[in-house]
Amino acid sequence: MAETRSQSFENHGQYRPEYHIVVFFILLANFLWAGYQLFQGLTGGAVVAFLMSVALIVMFFSVRVQILTVQDRVIRLEMRQRFRSVLAADLANRASSLPLRQIIALRFASDEELPSLVSEVVSGQVTAPKEIKQKVRDWQADHLRA
Repeated sequence: MAETRSQSFENHGQYRPEYHIVVFFILLANFLWAGYQLFQGLTGGAVVAFLMSVALIVMFFSVRVQILTVQDRVIRLEMRQRFRSVLAADLANRASSLPLRQIIALRFASDEELPSLVSEVVSGQVTAPKEIKQKVRDWQADHLRA
């Protein structure tokens, strides 16, 4: 369900305590315990438990990267459609070929300010995603993110 709190450059980062804290520290505790057990006595069970703990930590980070990759692809698709509907054809084509990080930063701009902001980005006046987000005046919140 979408959140209703106001969103801005200062608070737009997504932070999920149940994932970023709870799950991570449980996996970390499991890893440390499995490592401790392995050094207490080299047994088949201790080796398998340690390997499983390593696999779970790798999976923790891998799943996050995969989720964010899919989210970035969806944002790129949405923004390319938005460019076509809001911008002049030549500017939309140039905007669609911008690096993904810049396209993602532009998604927070309103339709009214998007043409001027895209022009600045395409011309190279503004290049860093953080700078692009800071130039957004009418912030369009995105609460449905991974």
